[in-house]
Amino acid sequence: MTRGWTAVPPVVAQEILRRAGGSKVFPAATGDHAELAVSLSGPRGPIFVKGASSPLGVRSLRYEVQANRNVNRRYAPAVLWDLEAHGWLVAGFEHCDGRPGDLSPGSPDLPLLTAALSELADQPAPDGPWLRPHARLGFDHPELHGDTLVHTDLNPANLIVTANGLRVVDWAFTTQAAPWLELAMLAPWLIGSGHTPLQAEQWLAQHPTWADTDPEVVDLFVTGNAEKWARKSQQSSAAWMRDLASWFAAWSSHRGRNV
Repeated sequence: MTRGWTAVPPVVAQEILRRAGGSKVFPAATGDHAELAVSLSGPRGPIFVKGASSPLGVRSLRYEVQANRNVNRRYAPAVLWDLEAHGWLVAGFEHCDGRPGDLSPGSPDLPLLTAALSELADQPAPDGPWLRPHARLGFDHPELHGDTLVHTDLNPANLIVTANGLRVVDWAFTTQAAPWLELAMLAPWLIGSGHTPLQAEQWLAQHPTWADTDPEVVDLFVTGNAEKWARKSQQSSAAWMRDLASWFAAWSSHRGRNV
């Protein structure tokens, strides 16, 4: 989906460069969902810029800007500025210099993530038109609902390990939901990083919000996602869809809910 710098109208590009105070543009190293995702380097230092012009892209970027302005600053990059012009919404974010997180068993990054999850579990959702569970997942249950801001996409590329600790980026799918949903959405990435489904659940169990969740509701979540990603992977050649289908299928099988 990424279209890159050349897709931005020249007048918008000029305003971005003016606000960023730089002229060197570098494509984002990872991710393919944003229409514009670049790093800009200049005398004021690097910043990260995202932009969108499609209705879905603009709506997602609005969620991200609003989330980053409300989430614990220790983890979410600051929003430096945003602008709307010629059908584009563009935002400049604090640049997080580091490496992607490692979610493999025994990784030293896992304790960093444990601390972040514990703090972010109490992040209240301010008033606003946030995504809700049904819109994010494609299915619903009363136990999915809550008043917490949930990132819902803690894949390794969105976990940046910097010299000053862990940062969490790309809040485009921020959802107002129950805090246990964050942990449930993390599980397939743990499995994809080398945990067995049992090991993933054991790691999640250290968090009270997971231990207190009704197992039948977890079954519904796992089965619903296994069915969804199995269907999506048959309709697309995208490797990440096949991966999610495989990881949710393994988790579903572990819980005795074969799809």
